[in-house]
Amino acid sequence: MAELVVLDFDGTETADAVLTKLRALRKQELIDLLDAVVVIHPEGGEIQIKQSVNLAAMGAASGLSTGALVGALAGLLVLNPLGGMAMGGLAGAAMGALGGKLSDYGINDEFIREVGQTIAPGTSALFVLVAKATTDKVVAEILHYQPRVLRTSLSTEQETALRTAFAQAGA
Repeated sequence: MAELVVLDFDGTETADAVLTKLRALRKQELIDLLDAVVVIHPEGGEIQIKQSVNLAAMGAASGLSTGALVGALAGLLVLNPLGGMAMGGLAGAAMGALGGKLSDYGINDEFIREVGQTIAPGTSALFVLVAKATTDKVVAEILHYQPRVLRTSLSTEQETALRTAFAQAGA
């Protein structure tokens, strides 16, 4: 079962740095990230949300390949498979991009905006949806960023243990 953890950090660049660290840990098979979002609240500025998965690009790529295949097959019927592939690819990419833009995968966008409004100016937050993790090793790698737990879907005992680990590192 996937778990959601929202961490808050001092500094507007810190959440990005932690996400980079988590991606490196994923290569070591220490964490399996399903989705991640960085929220930045600059001093005197509007909240910025940076999705880690570009759904429009994913949809366009998928639509391009599917449309090109269907177009080539349809083009065979009229003895012009290259023309059919080109037209099908363009139509598929457009429809895939639109579908990707309209879909909501992973962490709920409304939840991100709601929690993002609570972070203080000059800070950043990292939302991660984790399938599995070697918790002690992952926590040890991000302790020096001094994270604060904002929200989780963890059990009460797991959340308390996580808060305690981060608090001890900050002390």
